[in-house]
Amino acid sequence: MTDASQKLGAVEWRDLTVDDASAVSEFYAAVVGWEPSPVSMGEYDDFNMLIPGTDEPAAGICHARGFNSELPAQWLMYVKVPDLEASVSACEAGGGKVLVGPKTMGDSSFCVIEDPAGAVMALMSG
Repeated sequence: MTDASQKLGAVEWRDLTVDDASAVSEFYAAVVGWEPSPVSMGEYDDFNMLIPGTDEPAAGICHARGFNSELPAQWLMYVKVPDLEASVSACEAGGGKVLVGPKTMGDSSFCVIEDPAGAVMALMSG
């Protein structure tokens, strides 16, 4: 059986990029119960938000700095697609637009798109 995160079209990740990730991570710790786990970004920490009592990340909360400086301040889901370039073309042909990227992230690439209704999501190469 294939893990759901490895399936094309699956939500691969979700995160929130904000000016003050430290304060917002504490907000979600109090409101949702997630446990902030710092992720070093060199000069500052972003956070994996862990499901209580586990080492399993539910989401990320990131500072709007460096690599993340162009990302919108909203919960953003990342969906795995088989061909990022083809998905970008289909987005634009369908009346959407690319807001950020494509950018390389580790072994994959991603971009942030806006659909014709104004909703935003990220696409990741499969």
